[in-house]
Amino acid sequence: MANYQELANLVWNVADDVLRGLFKPHEYGDITLPFLVLRRLDCILDEDDRKDKAIQTYKQFKDHVPEEALPPIILKEINASFYNTSQYDLSRLTEDPTNIHLNFENYLNGFSQDVRDIIENFNLDRFIERLNQNNRLFIFCDKFTEVDLHPNQVDNRTMGLVFEELLRKFSEMSNETSGEHYTPRDVVQLLVSLLFAEHRENLRGQGVIRSIFDPCCGTGGMLTIGKKYFREQINPNADIRLLGQELNAQTYAICKSDMLITGEDPDSIQHGSSLSNDRFQGQRFDYMITNPPFGVSWKSDEVAVKAEAQTANGRFSAGTPRSSDGALLFLQHMLSKMEARGSRVGIVFNGSPLFTGDAGSGESEIRRWIIENDYLECIIALPEKLFFNTSIATYIWILTNRKSEARRGKIQLINAVDFHDEMKRNLGAKNALISDNHIRQLIQLYTNFEETEHCKIYPNDFFGYTKVTVERPLIEKCEVLGEETEVVVRDKQGNPKPDSKLRDYERVPLTENIEDYYQREVKPHVPDSWIDRKRDKVGYEINFNRYFYQYTPLRSLKEIADEILALERKSEGLLNEVLGF
Repeated sequence: MANYQELANLVWNVADDVLRGLFKPHEYGDITLPFLVLRRLDCILDEDDRKDKAIQTYKQFKDHVPEEALPPIILKEINASFYNTSQYDLSRLTEDPTNIHLNFENYLNGFSQDVRDIIENFNLDRFIERLNQNNRLFIFCDKFTEVDLHPNQVDNRTMGLVFEELLRKFSEMSNETSGEHYTPRDVVQLLVSLLFAEHRENLRGQGVIRSIFDPCCGTGGMLTIGKKYFREQINPNADIRLLGQELNAQTYAICKSDMLITGEDPDSIQHGSSLSNDRFQGQRFDYMITNPPFGVSWKSDEVAVKAEAQTANGRFSAGTPRSSDGALLFLQHMLSKMEARGSRVGIVFNGSPLFTGDAGSGESEIRRWIIENDYLECIIALPEKLFFNTSIATYIWILTNRKSEARRGKIQLINAVDFHDEMKRNLGAKNALISDNHIRQLIQLYTNFEETEHCKIYPNDFFGYTKVTVERPLIEKCEVLGEETEVVVRDKQGNPKPDSKLRDYERVPLTENIEDYYQREVKPHVPDSWIDRKRDKVGYEINFNRYFYQYTPLRSLKEIADEILALERKSEGLLNEVLGF
C-alpha cells in the first residue's frame, strides 16, 4: 500500500459500499474498526503457519494439562503474543457462507483472552446479527481478506495513521470530537522532542530502563512515537515500557491491540477514567505525556474527585477546577506520579488552564501549587488550526520535578504561533503543519534558554499577584439642626463601616510591596479608601499574549484620508467605464 491515506480510503469505501442503507453512517466505525483489527491479527497468524500450529498445540495438550496452563504453552510454540485455536479466520469463514454466523462466533471465541477482551470492548456482537440477516457478514469478511495488513506490508506507524484517519472520518460522521481520539502527529513529534530534550546524559549506555505513561492514551500514538524517538535519537538499547489508560472503549481496544501486535505488555493499557478510577494507583513513571480533551465536563467523576481532594495526600488536594473543564485535573494526576529521582511531563492544553479563574478559585490554586513548587518549566504557544476538530489556540506545557540549575525558579515562554507551513489540503479544521525544520528550531530555542523575539524567561513570582480588597466608607444621609448632611457610619469600635456597593479590588504583583502600590496607585484617586488585608488572596495566571504583544502605531488621519480619496477616484473611474461615460 502506497500510504496510509490510500489504505484508509480503501477501508472507508468498503464500509460505505457494504454498510450503506443497512446502518447509519455514524455506526460505520463501530463495525469497520474491529474488522480492521481482526484482519491485522489474521495476517500476523498466517506467518510461519502460526494459526495451524496453535490449533495443533491446543489439540495436543488440551486433555493433558489444566486449561489455565494452555495459553503459555501455545504462545511459546508459535512465538507470538496471541493465538486463535478455532479452524477459522476471515478468509476461511467465506468458504462456508451458509454457516458464517455460527462460524464467526467460534472464530472470535478461539482467540486468546487478550484479544477477546479487545473485541468485547468494540462491542461488535450488537451488529453481527443484523449483518448476517442481510447477507452482509459474508461480504464484509470477503472484502477485508483482499487487503494484506501484515506488518511487513503495513508497518505499525502506518497502521496507527490508518486507524487515526478512519477515526477522524467516522467522528465527523457522528459529530463527535475527533480531538478526543488522537493528536496530530506533528504536534506529538514536537511534544516528544521537548519531553526528551533535557538530561539525556543519564539515558545512554546499557541497562537503561524507563517508563512512558499516558493517562488519556487514545489509540496509543503518543506512547509509540515516544518509544520510537527514544530508541532512534537517544538510546537504541534502552528498555522502554509503555503504559496508559483510556476511557473510550473503542480507542482503548485499538490501543491494546497495537500493544499486543508490537510485543508490548497488553495489560499495561487499562480501561476506565483516570480521574475516578486510577488503574495505576501508587505507581510512578519517568515520562508522562498526554492531550486531555479540551473543555470537557468531569461531572461524572465529581464524587470521587472531590472526595480525594479532601485528603491531605490526594491527587487533587491542590484544588479542583470548575466542573465544565477537567484539563487541570489530568495534570495534577500526572504530577502525583512523578518519580523522586525526577520525571518529565508534557501536556497539550487550550488557553483555559493559563488564566481561567480568579485568585482563590480552583484553577488559580492549582496554578499556584504548580508554580510555587517550581514544577513548570516551559509553555509553548502553538500555531492555530493545528487540530482536526478545532482552530482554537493550543499550548504545550513542560513540567518536571528536576529542573536544571539554570532553570530553577524560572519559567520559559516560547511563542511558536508562526512556526508552521500551510497545508495544500485541509484535514477537517487542520491546515497548519509543524515541519521537522520548525521542530528543530523550537528545540533550539528551548535548549538555548535565552531571551529572543520568540522566547521570554520570567521568575516564578512574575505570574503571581495578590488580590487586594479596597474599601470605602458607608455614608448615610441624615438631618442635623434642620439641614441634611452626610455621615460616615461607624462600628462599636469607632471604625468606619465599609460600603459593599463601593468595594473594589486591585491586583498587586507579587514583586511589589502592597502598601507602596496602594499609596501610589489608589490613595491619590480615592482618598477616603483603605485596604482590608484580611481579605487578601494570592492568585496566579499566565496571560501569554500580553508578554509577546508588539505595539503597532495607528495610522495618521492624513494617511487614512488620502487612501479614502484614492479609492473614491478609482471607484468613480470604474463607474464611468461601466456606464460608458
